[in-house]
Amino acid sequence: MKTLKRISPKSLAKLMGLMYAIFGLIFGLIMMFISLVASTEESGVVGVIFGVAAPIFLTLIYGLMGWIGGYVTAWIYNFLAKRTGGIQLELE
Repeated sequence: MKTLKRISPKSLAKLMGLMYAIFGLIFGLIMMFISLVASTEESGVVGVIFGVAAPIFLTLIYGLMGWIGGYVTAWIYNFLAKRTGGIQLELE
């Protein structure tokens, strides 16, 4: 048995930021497609602008929130692991 006693906040923040940025890009592309298909003449320009901006905006926002979430998660884990002993892992 091995014990996970500490997680590097920078490392987890980087990984989660990248993962969430990828999710944001995927959701942004879906939103872009829906926005461009559903835009009518009344909302045409706004729909196109929103559709084009969605992948960029959601990628940045999701990435930032993932980075912050990863940093906070690692900090909380490290704080609690000192008091509880960490997570027991069985590795081969």
